[in-house]
Amino acid sequence: MARFLSPEWVAERNSLLAQVDLGGLETEQVLGTSLAALRRRFRVREVVHDVPPDGADRVLDLVATDTAVALELVGTAPAAEGDPVTATIHLAYADAAALSRSELDPARALAEGRVKVRGDLALLIAAQGLLAQAARIDADHGDTTY
Repeated sequence: MARFLSPEWVAERNSLLAQVDLGGLETEQVLGTSLAALRRRFRVREVVHDVPPDGADRVLDLVATDTAVALELVGTAPAAEGDPVTATIHLAYADAAALSRSELDPARALAEGRVKVRGDLALLIAAQGLLAQAARIDADHGDTTY
């Protein structure tokens, strides 16, 4: 079993994310705007604070292109030039783990201030279908150590 947020965990999740169907996202409408109209290519940075065992932060990017979606464990490195971060999400390890286990509703976590978002919120809203698919695939793959 891979430890949550470890390089092994990221590699396992990427093999699962290869199953995400990007085909239906062209026509998905959220608030009257399709994900394609907002640009399908994006990078969402997730900064997870106080990760055990050392209490350090971990930085993961969810990168979507025209044909694939993948996670990158980037540490604290900035995005590559020409590939800016579309939105940044900050949350504590306990909340990230609860979200990963589907024990915490993302909307509730945001409303309660447990998750903070900066950047292109419209794109995150439009990308809900893709993010939900990724979350379902992750939840179905229950071999993570927290």
